[in-house]
Amino acid sequence: MPIPPKNILVIDVGGTHIKVFVTGQKAPVKITSGPKMTAKKMVKKVLEATKGWNYSVVSIGYPAPVIHGHPLCEPHNLGGGWVGFDFRKAFGRPVKIVNDAAMQALGIYRGGRMLFLGLGTGLGSAMIVDGILEPMEIAHLPYKKGRTFEDYLGIRGLKRLGKKKWRSYVERITEQLKNTLEADYVILGGGNAKLLKTLPPGSRLGDNSTAFTGGVRLWDEPEEKSKWNRQSRTEARLKVV
Repeated sequence: MPIPPKNILVIDVGGTHIKVFVTGQKAPVKITSGPKMTAKKMVKKVLEATKGWNYSVVSIGYPAPVIHGHPLCEPHNLGGGWVGFDFRKAFGRPVKIVNDAAMQALGIYRGGRMLFLGLGTGLGSAMIVDGILEPMEIAHLPYKKGRTFEDYLGIRGLKRLGKKKWRSYVERITEQLKNTLEADYVILGGGNAKLLKTLPPGSRLGDNSTAFTGGVRLWDEPEEKSKWNRQSRTEARLKVV
């Protein structure tokens, strides 16, 4: 059985910040991102910030659908050049890429049917059912008044609605999705989850640091078992150890 790598660089790509961890590090290094952050710029910034760090592999949480370990489309809140970019060549090391919400969900999962919602610049989503990870794209589905779920729960919704109304929509939508997807519990993560005064029934507050745990877990399995079990344009499955 192959031995999992000891030193793993984990990159959590977000619309506002890119958080970079390495095995044994207590706190992430934050890099400002935004609509001008291309894939090439991200790699350049990360390599500059991690100069001298010791790591043998890289995990990337990407804020858009991922298929066969490659971005399927460009991210909504960042610059371009992500699709088709050779991350392995750029970092000079093996790289695994998954949806960013899926990476956080993988890091916090403790069994059963768990729905993860990431309340950040956008709206991340993933579900794990009895150890099978299902990245999802709830964010851009239509919700009401011609707007999407992300338009209500993402940063645009927070700014448009104000905190009070935004919180009410978080509670309402969380309960709707929990019931519709028959989740045992919901984890609310992302940078804006801390703005909630009370949590919707059946939900728990997540921690962005779980993205690091999830990124490390991607390398836990032997290579022959860590492949995607099923792929489509919108979902993939990964067995959780």
